[in-house]
Amino acid sequence: MSHRPTRVLVLNSGSSSVKYQLLDMRDSSRLAVGLVERIGEQTSRLKHTCLGSGDTREAVGPIADHEAALKAVAEELGRDGLGLDSPELAAIGHRVVHGGMFFTEPTVIDDAVLAEIERLIPVAPLHNPANLTGIRTAQALRPDLPQVAVFDTAFHTTMPESAARYAIDPRVADRYRIRRYGFHGTSHAYVSRATARLLGKTPEEVNVIVLHLGNGASASAVQGGRCVDTSMGLTPLEGLVMGTRSGDLDPAVIFHLARVGGMSMDEIDTLLNKRSGLFGLCGDNDMREIRRRIDEGDEEAELAFDIYIHRLKKYIGAYCAVLGRVDAVAFTAGVGENATPVREAAVAGLEGLGLAVDPGLNAVRGDEPRLISPAGARVAVAVVPTDEELEIATQTYALVGTGSAPVGNNS
Repeated sequence: MSHRPTRVLVLNSGSSSVKYQLLDMRDSSRLAVGLVERIGEQTSRLKHTCLGSGDTREAVGPIADHEAALKAVAEELGRDGLGLDSPELAAIGHRVVHGGMFFTEPTVIDDAVLAEIERLIPVAPLHNPANLTGIRTAQALRPDLPQVAVFDTAFHTTMPESAARYAIDPRVADRYRIRRYGFHGTSHAYVSRATARLLGKTPEEVNVIVLHLGNGASASAVQGGRCVDTSMGLTPLEGLVMGTRSGDLDPAVIFHLARVGGMSMDEIDTLLNKRSGLFGLCGDNDMREIRRRIDEGDEEAELAFDIYIHRLKKYIGAYCAVLGRVDAVAFTAGVGENATPVREAAVAGLEGLGLAVDPGLNAVRGDEPRLISPAGARVAVAVVPTDEELEIATQTYALVGTGSAPVGNNS
């Protein structure tokens, strides 16, 4: 065939949702985007937008499982002439949350890859099973097409052992695969490179602290394009204060809750992952609502905000120490990109580290990467919208776009 296919379908399969985008890698343009949510319920919802026509369609009704969801997605794409049977489709790229130490780069999926993702379920029980279901369903729909796994953890596999290891018996750690893996890797990779471009430099020339602040939140220290430290650990629970997760905690709190509080492991797990963080502190995990409450004088919301910022500052300071020289601090994801007060508060008082924001620049909203630090600042402070789907598509196409990567190649 003289014409090489250039489209990549990106699938992000969650426990009860599937997000998808179809991109044309000739110019990285989006052809279609959509979301299926509440899978397995009577009120499942599919929202699909064809960007060529601007046509948006929405349907509500029972979608039994991920297989039914992906078939519905294929049908919607087909209605726009963008179906999974299109010869223009080069590959399907899948977000996979946990790749452990085995997967350090995007990988064409074969049986051995599937088996390894399955073996990692104990350290990602909420995410890897859904990711696997999405992969297997897509394979059944297009068995002839390369399916590529892009791992949230891969970007962090460059961390030195001194950062990745916990200070516990290494034999126990190795037996149970306990180490710092980190997450949001596709976002940290994309944003660190986009920040370098914003500064007019190559990734190898700059040291960047990336702050991915969404409902889940993580920080990373990126030295010359390589991650050298990150805040999430064995699981996404460690690190920053998040929407519903506690972040850093004295591990003995767990023993105390079990022994003194009489709580089961499952109850403690639910407390720390789903009923902590901003939600646990003040009953809201939406930063807009928290700021509204603060403006009305709500002390509970103000304390939650202060705890959130205190933790954020500690990590900025720690990663300044880890990197030695910092060229930029980049805010990204829902809160990082939109919450002006969070950015202002996070760097307030850090002038000694070369950090400051210009109030006027910080107040500007936009979809493009931009600097919010004063002119001539020693350290650039940037807002860089993340684009995990584009990152997954780019990595997928780089692997299979030449036509040289056969199905089953996981080198």
